Amino acid sequence: MHARLDSLLQKCTSLSRIKQLQAHLLVTGQFQSTPARTKLVELCALSPSGDLSFATRVFRGIHLPSTNDFNAVLRGIAQSPEPAGAVAWYRSMLRGSRRVDALSCSFALKACARALAISEAMQLHSQVARFGFCADVLLRTTLLDVYAKGGDLDSAEKVFDEMPLRDIASWNALIYGLAQGHRPTEAISLYKRMKEEGLKPNEVTVIGALSACSQLGATQEGGRVHDYIREEKLDQNVQVCNVVIDMYAKCGFVDKAYEVFDGMRSRKGLVTWNTMIMAFAMQGDGYKAIELFKQMGQAGVEPDAVSFLAALCACNHAGLVEEGVRLFDSMKECGVVPNVKHYGTVVDLLGRAGRIREAYNIITSMPMMPDVVFWQSLLGACKTYGNVEMAEIASRHLLEMGSNGCGDFVLMSNIYAARARWDDVGRVREEMKNRDIKKVPGFSYIEVDGKIHKFNNGDQGHESWQEIYRKLEEIRFKITDHGYVAGTDFVLHDIGDEEKEMAICYHSEKLAVAFGLISTAEGTPIQVIKNLRICGDCHTVIKLISKIYNREIIVRDRSRFHRFREGSCSCRDYW
Repeated sequence: MHARLDSLLQKCTSLSRIKQLQAHLLVTGQFQSTPARTKLVELCALSPSGDLSFATRVFRGIHLPSTNDFNAVLRGIAQSPEPAGAVAWYRSMLRGSRRVDALSCSFALKACARALAISEAMQLHSQVARFGFCADVLLRTTLLDVYAKGGDLDSAEKVFDEMPLRDIASWNALIYGLAQGHRPTEAISLYKRMKEEGLKPNEVTVIGALSACSQLGATQEGGRVHDYIREEKLDQNVQVCNVVIDMYAKCGFVDKAYEVFDGMRSRKGLVTWNTMIMAFAMQGDGYKAIELFKQMGQAGVEPDAVSFLAALCACNHAGLVEEGVRLFDSMKECGVVPNVKHYGTVVDLLGRAGRIREAYNIITSMPMMPDVVFWQSLLGACKTYGNVEMAEIASRHLLEMGSNGCGDFVLMSNIYAARARWDDVGRVREEMKNRDIKKVPGFSYIEVDGKIHKFNNGDQGHESWQEIYRKLEEIRFKITDHGYVAGTDFVLHDIGDEEKEMAICYHSEKLAVAFGLISTAEGTPIQVIKNLRICGDCHTVIKLISKIYNREIIVRDRSRFHRFREGSCSCRDYW
């Protein structure tokens, strides 16, 4: 009987066939048989040929539904586009006469993870403990995953620490959660601990670890993860290769990223091409990015919206204005409809090139409503080119849209300050004070011997701060001999030139580079990550440092990479 039923279920490749089988089971009196009805509900709720609403109707026709019947629908709802409905279904189980089991809780928790329903997950957590399911490793791993994906990393760590047994999925859930939750240092530490305890990382593990390395710019640690990937032949997985490429690119080593790309044994997918094109774009190597974009088409891979965005970003960072406009105009011919990001990139491209009126015309004529990013791009261009009139238009739109970003006010203040309009500067600063808007402090990271060091502007908290400051004094004397004059126009306050010079001398990226010089061997590349856009004076100083000290210095700021070599920058002073 069961064998025949299984055979019939396998033949149900469409909803009409499922309905025919239900009718057959009803006519033959087999529908109320527990195995038959549960398998039918599962087929309706979970298979591609099924229908969740029909599964619910089938369930309603069961006289005394079992826990397995409830779970079949619960699992289907949890995997549906509206997983929050699974929590309501689970609650209906609690109100009924049927007891929930560990699977019921697991499906409900997976729904919470997809819906990011943390408060509901916390209620489920208490019920898991009350029902005595805490010993279930899979259930606790699911609970950990909910907290991690929902951003409650403290609760996730608590669940992890309390687990008497942990499988690889438990470690992966927390490593990935920490990496995605902006706690990359802890993610890397957990990855190391996992290996020390004798567990073997898999594809999911290394993807989480590499993501953490990307955030920190931890090239040495990322390289060690890559070595492990090669040893265990995990590089046969395309997704793993994509993340390795992304890691090297975000750490500033685009040559290594390309080595991985070029040496892939598995077939390169669309994501692989897009990742590599964006890597060249972020490095400012627009020509290589555009060439790769063309090669992608020649390889038979059709570009999508992300491909065009990466190519447009390449043009933007390299100042290839005409090429960028041509690419944008060709999108519709390729069947790709430009979205808000494509329009935004073209606006930024034109603005950076000083074609501010053209950028404004695109904003006011595009088919979708511009968001704050468009007006912020225009405002940034106005600062670069000193266009006060257009800046005031952009600023007015930002205020009307309710933007309270400190950067908007600081830019407008700086535009006025550059024209010595101190009354207007005071008015903007007073508005910032009234709105309780504070400027985001700048900070920079540098990795030395596998350890991440963080510096704030004017930092004296580092254990080597006195040595760092002495090195900065040495640098100042040497670069002055090479014609350096402090760019005090980048300090836009109504103070004296000497005070302005001191204000820019101890920016976080300068401190990080100085620490790199005293902490690494001669000729070793120095890599720095900055949370904000690098200022003009720091850019000039680091160019000179790269020449005087014969060092390659890579700085990743908020929007791109700057590779300094022999007194020049890869951005060609266009950023």
